[in-house]
Amino acid sequence: MRALLVVNPAATTTSARTRDVLTRALASDLKLEVATTGYRGHARDLARQAAEGGEIELVVALGGDGTVNEVVNGLLHSGPDPEGLPALAVVPGGSTNVFARALGLPNDVVEATGALLDALREDSSRTVGLGLVSGTPGTEDEGVPERWFTFCAGLGFDAGVVGRVEAQREHGRKSTHALYIRQVARQFFGEPNRHGGTITLERPGEAPIRGLALAIICNTTPWTYLGNRPVYASPEASFDAALDVAALSKLSTAAAARYATQLLRSTPERGPHGKHAVALHDLTDFTLHSQVPLPFQVDGDHLGLRTSATFTGVRRALRVMV
Repeated sequence: MRALLVVNPAATTTSARTRDVLTRALASDLKLEVATTGYRGHARDLARQAAEGGEIELVVALGGDGTVNEVVNGLLHSGPDPEGLPALAVVPGGSTNVFARALGLPNDVVEATGALLDALREDSSRTVGLGLVSGTPGTEDEGVPERWFTFCAGLGFDAGVVGRVEAQREHGRKSTHALYIRQVARQFFGEPNRHGGTITLERPGEAPIRGLALAIICNTTPWTYLGNRPVYASPEASFDAALDVAALSKLSTAAAARYATQLLRSTPERGPHGKHAVALHDLTDFTLHSQVPLPFQVDGDHLGLRTSATFTGVRRALRVMV
């Protein structure tokens, strides 16, 4: 099989020596081309070239969730075609690796490479659904480019945390769970809209849901991990369904403490619940509007401020080796 290995040299948990060993292991079973990313968006460009060239059968992403997201957007630049496009494989090299772990892959890069080689030898794959977010017609965000996401997106509080973490990393801080926890606290106490939600969720044939303080869109579960602890914002979310939404209409200190505790204690059977919690399952099309610009993130990548975003859940969008 002819394959392209896209390597992010800045991946948090891999060294140059480890990447060299993994490359040699993959090259033993694949006709392998290796490309190292050099700028933001490079993985997307490489995957797009592989998809359009027609010769590559498999694209392997070695990096974190950001690298995977770029590769997916490159592969699906012209839309989903699970049978015609190269398949995707993931070797986790980031700090959290939500997509890879949600697929059931080991979080260790060496073990994950072994699992990938087993999948290739057995021709084992699955076709997963993805989320697509685009600018909303008739709004100031109408011209925003479409973006595919593999496991989550967010408008409001959680996206603000992602933005704070990215700012810290740009100043040389390592991406650790302690860093995220500190930024959660800072975002909460600096959140101007926690006492009055500004977000409205609209979906075809249903009454709008108004006054939301934050909205998390999940394409799978868990939503994220704290170390080895999975966190379930939308326990029913699945790669085999459309999109789930977990939202809160109140972020007072008491409410935030209650829902944070629920998240930490969440299970595959139960996520956040209560009178201020909104849980929606298997939505194909919906739009979020905000009265004020709010932080927006996709797969842990902060994309600035938005006042609206339109979401589509696309079933069977991409074939993945597992």
